[in-house]
Amino acid sequence: MTMALVMGVAPASALDLTKKRENLPDLVLGNDQGNDFVVENKDIELESGKAYRLRIVAKGGQEYKFYAPEFFRYIWLNQIVIEHKEIHGGGPPDHLEFDEPGEIAIEFVAIKPGAYKWEARGLEAKGMTGTLTVK
Repeated sequence: MTMALVMGVAPASALDLTKKRENLPDLVLGNDQGNDFVVENKDIELESGKAYRLRIVAKGGQEYKFYAPEFFRYIWLNQIVIEHKEIHGGGPPDHLEFDEPGEIAIEFVAIKPGAYKWEARGLEAKGMTGTLTVK
């Protein structure tokens, strides 16, 4: 057994995935032209084992409750950023809520392949659903 493993130190060749993060297209809820139920980039594809930053942006006048429970369960969440303030924690959020226009960014590593549904709870019938697919 190598000395690095015995001491619990990562080998020098270990890669910090969070430093090679890719910015995904913004997932935009509503727009500023009065259409509260349009969604920009509702279906997004990712690769397992890669780090990403996803900005979820509310532009419409609705209260948007963004639910993606299976997706949140199968990513390693580095941080949630709201107005340049970072939230770090040991587990996934239940949902993200917008009471007014704004943005929430999540920084994460995609872990488990699958097609994960997201929804703006209560607005699904208006077309506010999509898929986050990890390949």
